[in-house]
Amino acid sequence: MASIVRKIISSKKCPKAVAPYNQAVVADRTVYCSGVLGMELESLKLVDGGAAAQTAKALQHLTTLLAESGSDIEKVVKTTILLADMNDYAVVNEEYKRVFANNFPARTCFAVNKLPLGAAVEIEAIALTGDVIHMTS
Repeated sequence: MASIVRKIISSKKCPKAVAPYNQAVVADRTVYCSGVLGMELESLKLVDGGAAAQTAKALQHLTTLLAESGSDIEKVVKTTILLADMNDYAVVNEEYKRVFANNFPARTCFAVNKLPLGAAVEIEAIALTGDVIHMTS
């Protein structure tokens, strides 16, 4: 049976994990990114400005984490967005479209009772590494 590589990704360019999890794990050619909050790198505090600012910062961290994992935004196949308030759906979508400009990944978005640190939004992603051919049906 062939071996599969499992690599733990821990980037100093992204906020450190605030609980017992890894920032990302690469399994073979797939990257699994843990939920990312819109936090300042050094202070580990949420950025000011509510859901829009937190989404922009979380997507910035996600982009960095994907690069550290040997992937990028264009190779994301699935995201999950957790919202503290579904009324933030439209502003989160606006920030999301700035990063995922085309070839949108599959996505799930739902409201939850509460997010870590009182965050307005948390975003996780699954992406591919290596050469990826983009096709549409």
